[in-house]
Amino acid sequence: MSTLSDGPSGAPSESDDPLSRERAHLAHSRSALRAMREDAENLDIRDVTANWVNAEVLHRQIGERIKALADLSHTPLFFGRLDYLHAPGSDLAEGAEGERFYIGRRHVHDAGGDPMVIDWRAPVSQPFYRASKKDPMDVGLRRRFGYTGGDLTAYEDEHLSDPAEAAATSKLLQQEIERPRVGPMRDIVATIQPEQDEIVRSGLSGSVCVQGGPGTGKTAVGLHRVAYLLYAHRERLARTGTLVIGPNKSFLHYIEQVLPALGELEVRQATVDDLVAHVEVRGSDDSVAAVLKGDARMAQVLRRAVRSHVTIPTEPVVVVRGSRRWRVPAYELEEIVRELLERDIRYGAAHQALPQRIAHAVLVQMERSGEAPDDRVQDAVARNAAVKAAVKAIWPPVDPAKLVLRLLTDAEFLAAHAEGLFDEGEQKEILWAKPVRSVKAAKWSAADAVLIDETTDLVQRTHSLGHVVLDEAQDLSPMQYRAVGRRCTTGSATVLGDLAQGTTPWATRSWEEALGHLGKGDAVVEELTAGFRVPTDVITYASRLLPYIAPGLTPVASVRENPGFFEVRPSAADAEVLGAVEELLGHEGSVGLIAADARIPVLAEALTAAGRTYLGPGEETTAETRLTLVPASLAKGLEYDYVVLDEPGAVVDGEPDERTGLRRLYVALTRAVSGLVVTHAAPLPAELG
Repeated sequence: MSTLSDGPSGAPSESDDPLSRERAHLAHSRSALRAMREDAENLDIRDVTANWVNAEVLHRQIGERIKALADLSHTPLFFGRLDYLHAPGSDLAEGAEGERFYIGRRHVHDAGGDPMVIDWRAPVSQPFYRASKKDPMDVGLRRRFGYTGGDLTAYEDEHLSDPAEAAATSKLLQQEIERPRVGPMRDIVATIQPEQDEIVRSGLSGSVCVQGGPGTGKTAVGLHRVAYLLYAHRERLARTGTLVIGPNKSFLHYIEQVLPALGELEVRQATVDDLVAHVEVRGSDDSVAAVLKGDARMAQVLRRAVRSHVTIPTEPVVVVRGSRRWRVPAYELEEIVRELLERDIRYGAAHQALPQRIAHAVLVQMERSGEAPDDRVQDAVARNAAVKAAVKAIWPPVDPAKLVLRLLTDAEFLAAHAEGLFDEGEQKEILWAKPVRSVKAAKWSAADAVLIDETTDLVQRTHSLGHVVLDEAQDLSPMQYRAVGRRCTTGSATVLGDLAQGTTPWATRSWEEALGHLGKGDAVVEELTAGFRVPTDVITYASRLLPYIAPGLTPVASVRENPGFFEVRPSAADAEVLGAVEELLGHEGSVGLIAADARIPVLAEALTAAGRTYLGPGEETTAETRLTLVPASLAKGLEYDYVVLDEPGAVVDGEPDERTGLRRLYVALTRAVSGLVVTHAAPLPAELG
């Protein structure tokens, strides 16, 4: 590894001042990007659209293109360079001998169409992440660039083809990984590691599950995989859609700028609660009821309840048309109904198909009598009052919310459909204590909304997307997994999570089980164990909990050179906690004060009394306000340069059971990127040693 070095043998020679040359290329690239944006802004489409609808669509597409070509001054246009050794002849060596490519967040070309910056997702960019001394991938030199405030200030060379040069850790790479973090989550295109890149570039057709401990970059990998898939399969995903699912709004706000920074503006973000928002959630369940409602057995209960509305016909249908009467006997109706049941199509689809099947039986009789009916006659028969009445009696419409309400309030109805699945004690836990008269009056819980979503899908198929990313998946119930899986039945999924961070009573026990509920049992499970964000001393301390919360899980091994700042401080007063906060605010970067939910009001009052302004989780930190007060229940997925963790014992005690509490503590301990101070007046949990 060398700094301010000349290019490799055979590469085009550089000036005596390589840094000036690179700065000039950056300036020319920015000018070219501005020209590309101006070209898009000046497009005249008045004579190229057939109608106003096409014009509106084209206007929107051009607007998106203009946004995607925005030059973000604080974001480097390119972060690396590859100098290839040979002429074309392989998939990787794309260019004349010695040709070089600048690797960046988006493609930039000059007025003649020649590339000035290559998109990091292009095949020719792949060696920037994967080339090594053992496998140079036809790359002679890999150059990384360092920036300060948007200005190119340094570069670092790695001569992959020179056996005499020993491999060394990139200082610029380390600096970028450890750079203080203020504001929302950033992209990691400059620091993607080989094992991460392999997941990012895996194909669209297959699903992937990433098990990764704190700081291993699993969330970033998932988001960059979306960006890569949109690049490699843009036309297909433009039709089918993509979705990123996070655990809460704070988390989604924290990650929402990553994809736009990569030029991807059309990816929808949502929580599971957003997906199943068929009713207003105003109530809650205790942990026992929530676990039972989230159990996969509920899917079979709902299926039975829906199908119980079908009545096998015992009376014929008589259709009168003019002077003729056409009779479809009961046995023939029964055959039609049983065939629909055996086909196992959606309840609503069968409801729509039944009148057409009855009408077809009438048309067969008409043809036998010498008539020649056409499709219009069949449609008319299907709309006949007698047929409508028969369909209503045999296969009536089902309102999903009303059906779930009946299950939760009618003990006999629940017992009839839960027989052999839930025992009497479990059924009592599921039932509401008080009867409710209407759907609107019901105080639905989040688990109830998932049941309504399941029922809705039994009635009418849920629209499937091309790709779904599910983050913090370990906290989902089996029924929630099914709700997500319905959104990608014909597409693929990227599942991200950490079994050690499961903090719900129904937390995932194994990825094999979870992927089965998701409908992606054939997904490949990848494990990330190299920690890039959490300092060595911090992750080592937090890993003391792993034998108690996730036995057998591989601990994260920090690869950071900076061990970070870590200290455990006994403190008897809130003033000492605030003192630790003020101390850490003296450093550059963001600070998170994490505490048990019950302690938040007390600490909020103390901060206000001290005149210290603070933010809530998910709110964007600024240079003026770098402190965030975080309830432990909302800390998952968030990162801060420095963290003060108040009263670990209270974090554990705030959960319904010790194991869940220790997992919540593990999450809270691993939110720090540069340093952690643990303050406590009460004894520390014994598991911390």
